[in-house]
Amino acid sequence: MAHLIAPSVLSCDFANIQRDVEMINNSTADWFHVDIMDGVFVPNMSFGFPVIKAINKHATKPLDVHLMIVNPDQYIQQFADAGSDILTVHYEACPHLHRTVQAIKAAGMKAGVALNPHTSVDLLENVINDIDMVLIMSVNPGFGGQKFIQNACEKVKQVKALREKYNTDILIEVDGGVNLDTGKQLLDAGANVLVAGSFVFNSDNPTETITRLKSI
Repeated sequence: MAHLIAPSVLSCDFANIQRDVEMINNSTADWFHVDIMDGVFVPNMSFGFPVIKAINKHATKPLDVHLMIVNPDQYIQQFADAGSDILTVHYEACPHLHRTVQAIKAAGMKAGVALNPHTSVDLLENVINDIDMVLIMSVNPGFGGQKFIQNACEKVKQVKALREKYNTDILIEVDGGVNLDTGKQLLDAGANVLVAGSFVFNSDNPTETITRLKSI
């Protein structure tokens, strides 16, 4: 399959969020990536349900929602109601991961599991057949614009090996420090969804930047 591009709206201009949503609608991007942070699991906070609903009101592409929060289970239905199509939780935040994944699917969404840079891919082996996507964090979560952690490429290869071992169709998404150079490295390693925030929205022509990422 051709790889997917999911611009991170965390890096958009919040004063002109409808404009930036329309830009993504009209670009070659495939998804909207929406980061939810609670100031507890990560040292930062971001938007909640009203902003997701506002984005969903104008978005014509799926919402890929990434929860960087503690106790995600208690909000699953609310994220579904707000318009989430894919809901990704952190392995590190879910002591009962199978149950969380089942709840996400029962709410009508696809289920993803994210791994922080220090978390081993091997820990996914017992859940790999139950999920739709693995999100490899290539920066420490919490802030945009960080430097790419090179070991992410090796972790992508490890997820790809798990995918092949268990004959699954999971997507491999990477978030953090993605640009044209790191994006190519990640795709070569086996990734098929690239999240890009500051690289897109800080560029002179975000639409063209998305096209270039799509064309790697």
